[in-house]
Amino acid sequence: MAQLYSSMKPTPVLKDELDIVIPTIRNLDFLEMWRPFFEQYHLIIVQDGDPSRTINIPKGFDYELYNRNDINRILGPKSSCISFKDSACRCFGYMVSKKKYIYTIDDDCFVAKDPSGKEINALEQHIKNLLSPSTPHFFNTLYDPYGDGADFVRGYPFSMREGAITAVSHGLWLNIPDYDAPTQLVKPLERNSRYVDAVMTIPKGTLLPMCGMNLAFDRELIGPAMYFGLMGDGQPIGRYDDMWAGWCVKVICDHMGWGVKTGLPYIWHSKASNPFVNLRKEYNGIFWQEEAVPFFQSVTLPKECDSVQRCYTELAKLVKEKLGKVDPYFIKLADGMVTWIEAWDELNAPNSKKRGH
Repeated sequence: MAQLYSSMKPTPVLKDELDIVIPTIRNLDFLEMWRPFFEQYHLIIVQDGDPSRTINIPKGFDYELYNRNDINRILGPKSSCISFKDSACRCFGYMVSKKKYIYTIDDDCFVAKDPSGKEINALEQHIKNLLSPSTPHFFNTLYDPYGDGADFVRGYPFSMREGAITAVSHGLWLNIPDYDAPTQLVKPLERNSRYVDAVMTIPKGTLLPMCGMNLAFDRELIGPAMYFGLMGDGQPIGRYDDMWAGWCVKVICDHMGWGVKTGLPYIWHSKASNPFVNLRKEYNGIFWQEEAVPFFQSVTLPKECDSVQRCYTELAKLVKEKLGKVDPYFIKLADGMVTWIEAWDELNAPNSKKRGH
């Protein structure tokens, strides 16, 4: 049964049911701008890089801070599955959270304004998206039929209007677009000023390039599949962490009958990363994605995969079998996927207290 949601009612704030996860290597001054929207929530901050460095966090926020030493202490040998010197380390925050929902944001993202000049409460819109159903099985040409001022169009089957549970809400960005390095190099001055007032469900069978800088999801539902892979330090690839998670998540959501939404809310992405540094990180990924995407497009999970963990373990096996031929890295990544699930289950077992400071 889909979650019922009326766009006319005020959006629940889910104060006690949602954690905000932030990966960072710097002081979190950006939180000042988000204070009106974030202050009532619990933050999980995953500090990347040198664990001896002290980062400043503005006063008044309720937070937990984890660095590499904490990750090693809490996960032990299984800490090998958490990336180092890459924003993929954020998925450790998903693992140690005990809340139903997660919102994750990068530390170079600020509050955007809609065309009327009003500041956008990104978290409120993500919550709206997650609490209203999705329509993965039949596309509604008026975008999200559960949004304000919208409905199902003529010809939409009445038997399908209850929709499906929404597992993921994928938000967008104004200002600096989320481009790969080659596109950055040929369009160095391009900025996104196009605000599209729409949310849509990505159809079943269609993959997406998921961006982790403005993303919310139902952790209880899809959390075990939100693994951002082995990236960054010591790995032959970077900047594909959220892409990898997105491909895995979408395949599993399609199998389980859940929905993924994209569109609103927008945030303001303030900082363009260096395209030459990015090219070095992405170089292998640009080649490998031409093999990985057809692999995910062709994956069929067996009926016995009736939980996210079973789906993900099966995916890991198929990654090793099919993509291991492309490069040995994928064998290592598949092993990381299995370790991630083991660590997730260990930390999230009933009555598990192994966490935190």
